[in-house]
Amino acid sequence: MSYFVTGATGFIGRFLVEELLDHREGEVHVLVREASLPRLQRMIERWDTSRVVPVVGDLGAGLLGVDDAWVDRHRGSIDHFFHVAAVYDMTADDETNEAMNVEGTRQALALAAALDAGCFHQVSSIAAAGDHVGHFDEGMFAEGQHLPSPYHRTKYESEQLVREQTVVPWRVYRPAIVVGDSQTGVMDKVDGPYYFFPMMKALRDRLPAWLPLVGADLGDTNVVPVDYVAKAMDHLAHLPDRDGEAFHLVNPEPQPVAGMVNVFCAAAGAPQFATPVDRTVTTAGPLGLLPRAVRPLSLLNASVRSGAGQRVLDQTLGRLGMPAEVLAHTSFTATFDSRRTEQALAGSGIGVPDLESYARTLWSYWEAHLDTSTGRDRAARAALQGKYVVITGASSGIGQVTALKVAQAGGTPVLVARGKDKLEETRAAIEDRGGTAYVFPCDLSDLEAIDRLTEQITTELPSVDFVVNNAGRSIRRSLRLSQDRFHDFERTMQLNYFGAIRLVMGLLPAMRRQKRGHVVNVSSIGVQTNPPRFSAYVASKAALDSWSNVVASELVGDGITFTGIHMPLVRTPMIAPTKLYDRFPTISPAQAADLVIRAMVDRPHEINTLLGNAGAVAHTVMPKTAFRILNLAYQVFPDSAAAKGDRSEGASPGARESEQIMLARVFRGVHW
Repeated sequence: MSYFVTGATGFIGRFLVEELLDHREGEVHVLVREASLPRLQRMIERWDTSRVVPVVGDLGAGLLGVDDAWVDRHRGSIDHFFHVAAVYDMTADDETNEAMNVEGTRQALALAAALDAGCFHQVSSIAAAGDHVGHFDEGMFAEGQHLPSPYHRTKYESEQLVREQTVVPWRVYRPAIVVGDSQTGVMDKVDGPYYFFPMMKALRDRLPAWLPLVGADLGDTNVVPVDYVAKAMDHLAHLPDRDGEAFHLVNPEPQPVAGMVNVFCAAAGAPQFATPVDRTVTTAGPLGLLPRAVRPLSLLNASVRSGAGQRVLDQTLGRLGMPAEVLAHTSFTATFDSRRTEQALAGSGIGVPDLESYARTLWSYWEAHLDTSTGRDRAARAALQGKYVVITGASSGIGQVTALKVAQAGGTPVLVARGKDKLEETRAAIEDRGGTAYVFPCDLSDLEAIDRLTEQITTELPSVDFVVNNAGRSIRRSLRLSQDRFHDFERTMQLNYFGAIRLVMGLLPAMRRQKRGHVVNVSSIGVQTNPPRFSAYVASKAALDSWSNVVASELVGDGITFTGIHMPLVRTPMIAPTKLYDRFPTISPAQAADLVIRAMVDRPHEINTLLGNAGAVAHTVMPKTAFRILNLAYQVFPDSAAAKGDRSEGASPGARESEQIMLARVFRGVHW
């Protein structure tokens, strides 16, 4: 079996190639522009395969720019030709859409015919249905539908080219709006619902999550994750006797736009929208007798798409990075029937997951990888551009996202953690976006290894401008269960305290020579609130706080300063073993990374939460009351299964679950 794939360095194409590599045999020939060869080579290295063969060409050239000799050598050997390359952008202009979507498809068909390919697989779109109203099944195509934009028109015309040619057998796939991987959140660009995310972030940062907002019923939309699209295409392409058919890769249940927005708002921790006047109101009674064109929802959508509406949206939502064209085409007037696809996939285990099950995954990936607010922040760029930032624990969680944000602002992250492979993945992500990063694997609980690390860093790098002590070990275990586990205290002190100060002390000579340097210690709200069961962890963080407070007065004259961040509970791999936290309010690694960026930009002595400050004051002015509250928490929150030595999935919450959730919400961010 042999394959030819266009658009393999793009989003859907990349996932399709991975499916072919995982589940099929034979070579996968990949069309690639010469300028994109380095990017493809990095992808091949990550796939760890010799089966992907680059074929230099260009979507805008005749026969896709593929060399005649290559065509002659491979004629009759390509079983499946996947044409994935296209413009998937509602904001692209008419000329770009025409060149890529229509002419690109025309030349792809010509190449497939020249190769005598077994089957031509066209990735179309439900946009080909245009403004068709009502039921639209997989056997429908030319229904006289209005095509409201260059994107809709060219997706229709490119599919028409495939259907009208008679040389190569074909199959057509019409995905809905494609979002990131439902398992990892991976997405390559801001598109579709992602345009709403900056607005959601702004709402989260300015308003309480419980505050209801008034929204409008904008109709129904349809989103599917890219992993479903790729898996479905791979399966459908290899079914016998299905040539000449189209397949809808959609969610069988239409999703209200307002509902989709609210799912992502919930994932972000932002306020949600209520729609007091929705279609149940506007289609009931006398309004239901009105022609569809003059019903409130139709009039609203028409006003959004009008020239005046587009200009208003450009000057309002456009300032938040939401193109007016996207809002105008977020909802669909058609309802897409996918029964043919569902029947073809029956028994394969391939299906569309509920958006609620992976919305937080998509949001977290966007917040860490695609949110460009740090790069647009003038203060962040002024503070970090051209600076070298040593970040420990940079392979995941807070450290990884901090590294991505530093690179976005023009800085150079110096990535330190024990696992080299994960550090290399972070460096690759930074380099893919045009940044630079250095990788220094090191076990930060090994003091001699830290000495070698600091010598290597100061020798190989021109400067050390910032140090972020983020790596840490957390242990949640009561003293009662720690009687024969003194090593818990030794291990936390070794990494959280001795490792951190050894690193700083090793880098101090270089910072003294520079007459500048800033150290950011990622501490814990626990230092201020003293929650039970964290005696080993909180003590180690308190020790680092105290050491930094003392040496700060000694080093300020050398231009070296310190910031301690008393971080609230963060949703990171470190807290994953404590299943109790799955139900607790937490901040995301990206929110925590924003605090680290703020520490480097503003250089305050401390960054605290309101609750953390309240806890510190309570321990000072009414310590007995504070200890009584903490003892109540000690009784309500049991030791975890892991703390008791049970490595199973986790203990049940027990009869006091409601009390646990109440305390977790009242004392938001505290490590219970």
